[in-house]
Amino acid sequence: MNDHALEEKVFFSEEVFHGYLINVEHWQVRLPDGRQALREVVKHRGAAAVVPLDEAGNVTLVRQHRVAVGRFTWEIPAGKLDSADEEMLTAARRELEEETGLHADNYRLLTILDTTPGFCNEQIGIYLATGLSQHAMHTDDGEFLRVASFPLDEAIRKVMEGEIHDSKTIVGLMMAWQLRHAEKAAPFESFTTIKRQTSAFSSRPSE
Repeated sequence: MNDHALEEKVFFSEEVFHGYLINVEHWQVRLPDGRQALREVVKHRGAAAVVPLDEAGNVTLVRQHRVAVGRFTWEIPAGKLDSADEEMLTAARRELEEETGLHADNYRLLTILDTTPGFCNEQIGIYLATGLSQHAMHTDDGEFLRVASFPLDEAIRKVMEGEIHDSKTIVGLMMAWQLRHAEKAAPFESFTTIKRQTSAFSSRPSE
């Protein structure tokens, strides 16, 4: 069975909630067997995140309280795009500088993460940042963070022991660790061939 035989086709959509961070839409889809079904889809403009790795192998994380899940988290610096058309790299640079005060000479795209594809179209571009220099932090109004640096191996231990449970952070740290250990002799590449799937940000019927 090829992928086409699994495809759900959208033939109608309507917005049922319009918010500051997200919109919610009802999509009527035609299933592969011809039946119809309702999908509730959360629309999000997207985000960018950064794994800041210094020459000594330390990674900078931010500590914050996430009220939606009722816990404190360690996370890589990240933030939403200013618009759905903003370049993820632009947002990554901005969020790194705002949340940590770090500037980076080099950025490498690690992956574009579909955070919760079962009901949400949010994508997060995750970058590895190197060539770091420290400047002043300037967080957004109402944003309260604590910044700390850890050896990358220690951050990975926190992942494996369940101390870090934020998905983008887990993905970013694991990919950075793999690159550091598997490609130490490889030349640095500013970008990979990963492409943002812009179609995921559209709710236009596909037929």
